Amino acid sequence: MESFGTRLHRAVTERGPLCVGIDPHPGLLARWGLADDLQGLDRFARTVVDALGDRVAVVKPQSAFFERFGSRGVAILESTIRQLRDAGSLVLLDVKRGDIGSTVSAYAAAYLDPSSPLYVDAVTASPYLGVGSLAPMFELAAEHGGGVFVLALTSNPEGAAVQQARTADGRTVAQTVIDEISQLNRGATPLGSFGLVVGATIGDTGHDLSGVGGPLLAPGLGAQGAGAADLRTVFGPSLANVLPTYSREVLSAGPDAVALRAAADRVLAECRAVLAARD
Repeated sequence: MESFGTRLHRAVTERGPLCVGIDPHPGLLARWGLADDLQGLDRFARTVVDALGDRVAVVKPQSAFFERFGSRGVAILESTIRQLRDAGSLVLLDVKRGDIGSTVSAYAAAYLDPSSPLYVDAVTASPYLGVGSLAPMFELAAEHGGGVFVLALTSNPEGAAVQQARTADGRTVAQTVIDEISQLNRGATPLGSFGLVVGATIGDTGHDLSGVGGPLLAPGLGAQGAGAADLRTVFGPSLANVLPTYSREVLSAGPDAVALRAAADRVLAECRAVLAARD
């Protein structure tokens, strides 16, 4: 099966380097004039899919905002995933799962096995039970052409206390995560299938991303405070593999489909200008 890295490289080449989130939190539903209920959730998700599913390289539903409605919310998530696939977008499910043994294997089966109703192209994962604990995710992703984005340097201020703590060999915790993911991508072309989540708001942290060989998901753009120009500071020579991700900055333009497309086109143009200037 074709690898996730290969599919992502092609999608970014064809549609541009942009990931848009589907984050139907109560404030956005209200802004769109929708009720904070199942009908509002379904209307919100369908509108985003209809507006952007056939033009954005990657769409990232945030699982928690569907899960909060219970089984019927998860059913809407399953439908959203199918609609996105039909529209040609790659689907990155933001679940940030992490566990050990049979439990992480079950998470892997839920999201990365083609027989699952929640099967997606890639997921986010937390490495803080040890990167090695995620091995079942990495293995199933490799078997079925999926991808895994592992948290490394996140935008939230609380993250630094753990991520930038020093290990016995002097590296930060984040750098050990970066280095282990780099090993998983060794030799992969044109792009590895195992990525990192690195917040666009964190500035220059001195971490070395040059050997990752996989995609670098950059949240924190737009409403969270970072602009496209900040990508240069955070990623430096690794800009070529950056996948900028926006949620509220684009979604706030809804529910009008034309306005959603215009917002996505605007942030994509801003990111293209920065990423094209990487040399």
